[in-house]
Amino acid sequence: MQETKAIKEGGKFSRRELLSAAAAAGGMMAAPGCSRSGPSGATGTGPIDPVVVALDNHAVVETTAGKVWGFTRNGIHTFLGIPYGAPTAGKARFQRAAKPEPWAGVRTTMHYGKVCPQGPRAGWNNDVEAFLMQWDDGQPGEDCLRVNVWTPGLDNRKRPVMFWIHGGGYQAGSGQELPAYHGENLARRGDVVVVSVNHRLGVFGFLNLAEYGRQYEESANVGMLDLVLALEWVRDNIANFGGDAGNVMIFGQSGGGGKVNTLMTMPEARGLFHKAAVQSGSLLMAARPEESAKFAATVLSILGIGKSQIARLHEVPVEALLRAQVEAQQKLATPQPGGLPRPLIMPTVDGKVLPSVPFDPVAPEISAGIPLLVGTVLNEFNPAMSNPQAEDMSEEELMKFAGEVFKGKAGAVVEACRKVYPGIKPVEVRSILSAISFFRQGAIKQAERHTALGKAPVYLYQFNWKTPVMGGRPRAFHCQELPFVFYNIERCANSTGGGAEPRALAAKISDAWINFARTGDPNHSGLPRWPKFDPATAPVMIFDKDCVVKPDPERELRALIEEASKA
Repeated sequence: MQETKAIKEGGKFSRRELLSAAAAAGGMMAAPGCSRSGPSGATGTGPIDPVVVALDNHAVVETTAGKVWGFTRNGIHTFLGIPYGAPTAGKARFQRAAKPEPWAGVRTTMHYGKVCPQGPRAGWNNDVEAFLMQWDDGQPGEDCLRVNVWTPGLDNRKRPVMFWIHGGGYQAGSGQELPAYHGENLARRGDVVVVSVNHRLGVFGFLNLAEYGRQYEESANVGMLDLVLALEWVRDNIANFGGDAGNVMIFGQSGGGGKVNTLMTMPEARGLFHKAAVQSGSLLMAARPEESAKFAATVLSILGIGKSQIARLHEVPVEALLRAQVEAQQKLATPQPGGLPRPLIMPTVDGKVLPSVPFDPVAPEISAGIPLLVGTVLNEFNPAMSNPQAEDMSEEELMKFAGEVFKGKAGAVVEACRKVYPGIKPVEVRSILSAISFFRQGAIKQAERHTALGKAPVYLYQFNWKTPVMGGRPRAFHCQELPFVFYNIERCANSTGGGAEPRALAAKISDAWINFARTGDPNHSGLPRWPKFDPATAPVMIFDKDCVVKPDPERELRALIEEASKA
């Protein structure tokens, strides 16, 4: 990946050179079966011929820092790696980011920018998981505060803005890490402007150094302040990209969903977005100051840096910081039986940048008027997804897991699960119980608490469609809904299998997200009526081959799990 650079205004290149540059940026072959659509969102099913335009004085937009030059692919104007903040290396580490320095002339924005440096991903060691996800880790660097924009028109129309926040917890990922995140098809289908973002992660974005000097009082949350800065960039610039700064939806999955929750709790983010969607991200937690301070002290100890030497931290090589992060996580990790340990890297409740834990014990009043779309996938962390042996999990192995997690309620919990989902295998029982414990309980609580404020609707969903890839073993796994939301079925054929069935479901799901971004209501003619959340009945839209609305199918099961967690 090449660093974007300024070019002299009016600079001349051959058409072949320009097309080659655009090809390197976006991948020129259109995915087969991608559909054409107009502003109404109505689509066809035929393939789009790959048409790319990257010429002087074409797709050039004025921003607050200078002009940017993108390219047009299949009618969608694409701008990749636009700086929304200044580089964060050296003295800028652990500080609130500054706005980018203005540039002269026109800056090329035809390839993704740097991604925040991050440690190794566990999935790298599993080729099945890598096959399904198709990760693109990009090129790391501390000049990583970049946004990507896909827009149908540079025409001053006020289109809804869909601001995507990537997953990976608070320590991994980027706006380009999965092909599912590519915004072209969603922008075309919904006549919307799609924006994705990179920001600081891990020790670069969430290291609590507050006790080491006033200059670090915000260091525990600068990664979240980056997202606020990116939303301010949208507010100040998106009109020139054909978007409406007064109609911005933030949406994210997994850790990205957690970041949506956190933004809804941050006073500085108020007014910068108007709808929110949380996909498999309702963990409803944040670090206590003493927790994040202990982690920071462990990192500094590993690096051999004392309080009087704190300035050295700005000179430590990136690789050394990442090694210290990983080692500190290994030292302080507290595994839980059958579950995930409490994260050691996440935003800190500091009373100022983040006044409280998002949605716990109540929803944040400052976002009471924000319509909320929230949900999960059926199986989430399915052990058989990347481990074929887990498919043959025995009843004894299931009960051992259930006993570790649910103690004396294990038998009742397993029985209740099979009552809701009759005929499922032991590995499916385990995956569903884990999904409820990690995410579904939180999603229901979040829906209840936001609804209790009485000022905005909430819509609840569950994605149950099981992939046919690998004989269906992965099922409805964590991240599987992403190609459907972005209408990227063929682009993500490794996980969807491609074809008419998933594409038909993607039309229903992406149109729901688009309508929600536009109006705060996901309903459209392709779905049964989707009622607002009501705590008494907890209606949930089940996304599957046949989409249906059900009144809280897991209520009894969730109650047993909740009871077991308090034992």
